[in-house]
Amino acid sequence: MVSWRVAAAQYPIDQLADWDAYATKVAQWVAQASDGGAALAVFPEYGAMELASLAPATMGDLAGSIETVSALLPRVDALHAELAARHGMHILAASAPRKDADGRFRNTARLFAPNGRMGVQDKLVMTRFEREQWGIAAGAGLKLFETALGRIAVNICYDSEFPLLARAVVEAGAEVILVPSCTDSLHGYWRVRIGAQARALEGQCYTVQSPTVGEAAWSPAVDVNRGAAAVYGPPDRGMPADGVLAIGSENAAGWVFAEIDTACVADLRADGGVLNARHWTEQPGARAALPAVELVSLV
Repeated sequence: MVSWRVAAAQYPIDQLADWDAYATKVAQWVAQASDGGAALAVFPEYGAMELASLAPATMGDLAGSIETVSALLPRVDALHAELAARHGMHILAASAPRKDADGRFRNTARLFAPNGRMGVQDKLVMTRFEREQWGIAAGAGLKLFETALGRIAVNICYDSEFPLLARAVVEAGAEVILVPSCTDSLHGYWRVRIGAQARALEGQCYTVQSPTVGEAAWSPAVDVNRGAAAVYGPPDRGMPADGVLAIGSENAAGWVFAEIDTACVADLRADGGVLNARHWTEQPGARAALPAVELVSLV
């Protein structure tokens, strides 16, 4: 599929009464994205932390919250797989801490295809809060997902602020880079937004930012959330002059929709007004080895 619609969530963190409340909420959000014509729905970084409210005894404790959410991850993934199949769409589930065999937690995003396949991208560069307070460890390895919609990569929040990560997936063929985010200030939001827009410019591709929004005073992890969802492209022929295809109102819950045309990516990389993707190697030192990228088929 060359042309399709994406939905980027401005997702609020809710205090949930029980699992059914969570499942109903996510199902309603996915249904709204599907009703809006989306072939891909993108949820934010750490949106799954609202699940910590299902354990009232520990939801006010950071370590307890992380443990609770991680333990629920298999159930969360089963729900998203079912919703992707039901609506015939791709879904990037909200990222969550995952406890690995080494006992450490990693921030993981999962991309679900309607055919039942799932791809996983961990966050690679941790923020200070993740390193110093959450105890979240860096993941390893970049993935590029071959999908019916095209080649899609994921740079989780802070990862979008590091050009070589995006460059590696662009050289591997990425046409769309998803940027799920969670920021507690407008400074943080703008850092990620600027990163996402810069990556779209450099890679001559689309980037899709999806943030958490609103307040959740009960949570020590995601108590304040600021941001706006958006879809960006390179400011070039066939794109808006500022590269902003669609953007939401800051802090308002809901979906932001935009049209994606991967043929436009190929056209601009071949014959755009500028050729940033092709001319990358003309920078001094730009021929240094990039991180390896694993191609994962979700077709």
